[in-house]
Amino acid sequence: MKKSRYCVFVAPFLFLIFGVVLSGIGQPLLFDVNPRYEVKNLSEFTDSNEFSVRSGLPNFFKKIKRNNSSIKVAFLGGSITRADEQYRLQITNYIQSFNTSCVVKGINAGVSGTGSDLGACRLYEQVLQYNPDLVFVEFAVNGGTSQAIEGIVRQIRQHNAATDICFIYTIAREQYMIYAAGQVPDNIKKLERIANYYQIPSVHMGLYPALLEKRNQLIWKSNLPVENKIVFSNDGVHPTEAGGNLYAQSIARALKKISEVESPFFRKKRKPIFKNSLIDATMFSLNQYGVYSSGWQLINTDDVPELKQFAPWFKEVLSASTSGETYTFTFRGSAFGIFDIGGPEVGQLEIVVDGKVVQLVKSPETTMLSLSEDKNTGANLLNRFNQYCNNRYRGQYEFIELPKGKHEVQLKLSAVLPDKKAILGLSNLDDYTKHPEKYLQHKVYLGRILLNGRPLR
Repeated sequence: MKKSRYCVFVAPFLFLIFGVVLSGIGQPLLFDVNPRYEVKNLSEFTDSNEFSVRSGLPNFFKKIKRNNSSIKVAFLGGSITRADEQYRLQITNYIQSFNTSCVVKGINAGVSGTGSDLGACRLYEQVLQYNPDLVFVEFAVNGGTSQAIEGIVRQIRQHNAATDICFIYTIAREQYMIYAAGQVPDNIKKLERIANYYQIPSVHMGLYPALLEKRNQLIWKSNLPVENKIVFSNDGVHPTEAGGNLYAQSIARALKKISEVESPFFRKKRKPIFKNSLIDATMFSLNQYGVYSSGWQLINTDDVPELKQFAPWFKEVLSASTSGETYTFTFRGSAFGIFDIGGPEVGQLEIVVDGKVVQLVKSPETTMLSLSEDKNTGANLLNRFNQYCNNRYRGQYEFIELPKGKHEVQLKLSAVLPDKKAILGLSNLDDYTKHPEKYLQHKVYLGRILLNGRPLR
């Protein structure tokens, strides 16, 4: 079926955001161990399927055993990783217990509602530049595409071959039934293929909760307490405090076992599994490269109350509110995108590639958009407004595939407003009705340009 001329796209993985504000988004990227957050009631649960040691974490454990050493542990993932009072803080504290004389720092590279393709782009800026000793990678729920996950692995090892990696697998909705039946969810099987190929340890965090549910000791989803049972989550995705503790327990059990295994450091160089892996994924601020028209403004996010929460990601954003304003850059590679901020006032962008306005369709092979050769198919505008921009601001992104090569890209602010009233729906019109002036704008807040490639000056 043909779509209307002003059919629009929104960022992928939005199903993870409903009912979830980006809590804690203003947290600093680097954080200290907080003894308040312990792995509580660590059980003696044993199941050979809960984790795979593979080549272990030899460099990490060798370093942490030294007196007065300094360790950095990075957590790369989505909202479950970003959340305060969850596994990230508990595991950092647990790692400290291996050597109390060691100085342990954490890196909070969790971005709610975003997948591994954005993770591959933000890896250097938010993780690798701090030279971590260990990187936990959590994207099973938020869209862990194989190509992006392999790109993350190869980028880490290219940056420093001694950096250890551990895959951790969270689960969503009815996936616990698959574990309870003795199987592994299909999306996690794909990630396990990469873990096995590169000999990376992995942890099935959902296995133990799934078995507790099978034993009638746990309720996977409930908004209310249930007597004599653990309520794992309120929404089927994001753990409660009790559910999060079960996730932390699974990682702690794996770390304890891995620490007992003598794993010699030897990493054979391997060819990529996928031809289109995001090995060259990166991102850059808009004032580093490119040319923009006079109507754009560089805004310091610390100076704007609504945007201050995004300062750990973007010290500045490039913003425009007048239709026709353009930002142009060139690059060599196979994909580009934007990492931006959504809100009530945001509008739409026209995308011009190599001098031609493009039509965008969902790629059949990846989570990205791709170009349509049919002018009547797809969308000619990239909408930055969606139902989750209802009286709040949120991080979001979009990624677009291109034929590999040199390209000039222009982002042009459109005069066409999306039908925000229809997008919000009848049940979400309270703020729209009270403050229509917010929604009748078409601003954009661009934080980073995403690339699978390299920018050209």
